[in-house]
Amino acid sequence: MKGGGEEEDDVDLFGDDDDADADAAAELKAKAAQKAQQEKKGDKPPAKTNMILDVKGWDDETDMAKVEELVRAVKMDGLDWGASALEDVGYGIKKLRITCVVVDDKVSIDDLEEQIKEHEDYVQSVDVVAMNKV
Repeated sequence: MKGGGEEEDDVDLFGDDDDADADAAAELKAKAAQKAQQEKKGDKPPAKTNMILDVKGWDDETDMAKVEELVRAVKMDGLDWGASALEDVGYGIKKLRITCVVVDDKVSIDDLEEQIKEHEDYVQSVDVVAMNKV
């Protein structure tokens, strides 16, 4: 009976396998390092947003062709201007509806609006009509 009792003492049902834990920890560290390196490489395409802006002039005498020229003159890294159209607001007043695609990490929407509003002789307001992730 004494021989059987010794064997029971050697068996640890809730014991830890230190070698397995060390191997698992090393494997997790290796995977984390590999993932971090892939993110540094920039494998993912940059996040982009498609926006539609309404740019309103002051009155019916505002030269909307000049407004469009001034808006398109705004240049930022990660900003691409798209199609535009003039739409009636009322009483002969028109607004410029223009689309653009921005790279989220490079272009701040607030900065873009501020740069457009700097042309205060022509631009009364800028409104974001729609935003969609691309």
